[in-house]
Amino acid sequence: MQAEVNKQKMGFWSIVLLGINGIIGSGIFLLPNQAMKLMGTASIGVFIFDALLVTSITLCFAECASLFEVNGGPYIYAKAAFGEFVGYEVGFVTWAIRIIAEATMAVAFATALAGIVPAWNTVLAKNFIVTLVIVILALMNISGVTLSKIVNNIVTIAKLLPLILFVIVGFFAINGSHFHPLFPDGHYQSGAFAAAAVLLFYAFTGFEGLVVAAGDMRKPEKNLPRAILLVIGLVTLFYVLLQVVSIGILGQDLGSSTAPIQEAFGKIAGSFGTGLVAAGTIISIGGICVASSFITPRSGVAMAENGIMPAVVGKRNKRNAPYVAIIISATISLLIAWSGTFETLAQISVVSRFAQYIPTCLAVIVFRHTRKDQLRTFKVPGGWFIPVVAILVSIWLLIQVDKTQLLFGFGALVIAVPFYWIMSRQAKKA
Repeated sequence: MQAEVNKQKMGFWSIVLLGINGIIGSGIFLLPNQAMKLMGTASIGVFIFDALLVTSITLCFAECASLFEVNGGPYIYAKAAFGEFVGYEVGFVTWAIRIIAEATMAVAFATALAGIVPAWNTVLAKNFIVTLVIVILALMNISGVTLSKIVNNIVTIAKLLPLILFVIVGFFAINGSHFHPLFPDGHYQSGAFAAAAVLLFYAFTGFEGLVVAAGDMRKPEKNLPRAILLVIGLVTLFYVLLQVVSIGILGQDLGSSTAPIQEAFGKIAGSFGTGLVAAGTIISIGGICVASSFITPRSGVAMAENGIMPAVVGKRNKRNAPYVAIIISATISLLIAWSGTFETLAQISVVSRFAQYIPTCLAVIVFRHTRKDQLRTFKVPGGWFIPVVAILVSIWLLIQVDKTQLLFGFGALVIAVPFYWIMSRQAKKA
């Protein structure tokens, strides 16, 4: 029985593809123009700068992941390092944000389809498509990890193909003169670097989703650290190449483009390039939906398995799928998507990312003392230096965020308090 369960779990390359799918989404099809508008050709350097910052956080996740082999990720690390309350706060916010993000991506998918078929640009059509997407993905995940793994692998490869083709073909169409001047209008605008760094930082987020589903992976304490680092490396290379080719083809016009990659590919490959990128956009958003629908319920499962969510949330069927958590996540996600108010709620995701990153980076330092004798398959080099840099970088990025978004984010942490109190009382009675 155990051998059959292990066979259904994700292997190393499936973990890598899940990570890539969870990071590279619809934003990459629009991202190059925003970066160009802020920093011009120097935006290539901002990508590299952000990649180094994200890598410092990733290294902390990799070390923590090497110590655990259960679902939960940041929740498990925070709970082990700082106790039940902090763990609950991190876990609650993680699950809530993932549910909101799942609703957001489902609506984004419907919106993208409406862009191709204008007749579907109605509230009724949007709600129908959203319902179809969320229900189908829920049923797919209830059927077990094996099907989810196969679909995720296929979708990830399918959405990367147009982008890879664009980089290869576009490389031979680069015009070297388009890389001058270095900054927009020939000079640097004060504050542009910080704004670009924040913008591009969010293009890398999503890697933390991998560790949430550790319990559904083979040898996660060994495979996860390697997979996380490989994913960030591949994504960074991909982003830099896309930006270089986009600038090389469109030059300064990139900053004013509304669909940069689509426009750039259309310039060198005509309607074929435009159509291919349009299809890639749909597949890319669909891919994010697939990855999100798989990872999201695991946050609830982790808390249920640790006794701070009702035990029923963690129940699994004969295919080892957490069907109760899947149904709960899909139902709430559907209600948010229907409500049309998810745009406002989604703002809390800005701060929620750091509610996962900062405790995880701090946990590395704590575990060096409390678990110093525990075997690690990966250890962050340089002692405390990288975790401290990761924490300071997170705080710096947090300071750049709009104050309204900060209020929404901290509000989510406050909302979690009464739920923790209720669950703690029930646990004591039990």
